[in-house]
Amino acid sequence: MSWARIMAPLAGARPDEGVLRAAAELAGAFDAELAAVHAPADVADLMPWMGEGFMGGVQVTALESLKEAAVEGAHAVEAMVAAVGYPKSRVTTLESPVWAGLAMECRLSDVIVFDSAAARGKGPLAEAFQQMIADEQRPVVVARDGLKVGGTALVAWDGGKEASRALRTALPLLQKASRVVVAGAPAASSRSFELARMVDFLAARGVSAQVRVLEGSHDAAKLLLEAARAEGADFLVAGAFGHPRLQEFIFGGTTRSLLNADGPSLFLSH
Repeated sequence: MSWARIMAPLAGARPDEGVLRAAAELAGAFDAELAAVHAPADVADLMPWMGEGFMGGVQVTALESLKEAAVEGAHAVEAMVAAVGYPKSRVTTLESPVWAGLAMECRLSDVIVFDSAAARGKGPLAEAFQQMIADEQRPVVVARDGLKVGGTALVAWDGGKEASRALRTALPLLQKASRVVVAGAPAASSRSFELARMVDFLAARGVSAQVRVLEGSHDAAKLLLEAARAEGADFLVAGAFGHPRLQEFIFGGTTRSLLNADGPSLFLSH
């Protein structure tokens, strides 16, 4: 099993450069296609504000500005992709309805790459991040500075279905890692699970792993981040949003804490 298509949603602005470099690093490790997908602001989003059957001067100006910004953004994306120089790159600029196009592109990709800003709910791609991971349930990488494939990966395990999906979808990444550590905090979970069974699961798939039992009964995110720092992890693999999204939004949850904290690059799957 491997990854053949790595997707990077882009807004057509300068912060895209870091996402593109990280996506190219990830794609290069698997000799995969880098799909640079430009997702401009959607003209359709203005329609409710305009009202039915009315097109005044302000509305026309707004529409023209959006169209011009989309063209400029597309040119910027093409220039950034050319500057990165990854040979197996493909640029796609989405048209209205942008959300539908974005969903289709992600369904045809193995992994979607975002930066920390989008994952933390900031910038033009914040809604795209939520759409990809929660609605489309696609695996995403939150790329942090120094993203590295082939280093140490820390896998968060709590016996839940989200953690199981993340573990299975991250297998190509784990098979590339020089070192894999399976970490869990039994006292902080309502589930009963054995970390040693994950070592056997991974060994059957060509991955040698170690176990790290996290001591403590509260704040699983803090325990995981401390373990990631102690192990020198380059990636933290975890299940995302194990509770209902409204509950996660109101109370935070482990996923939100991981997204908002500084730490290694994240591989998340819901």
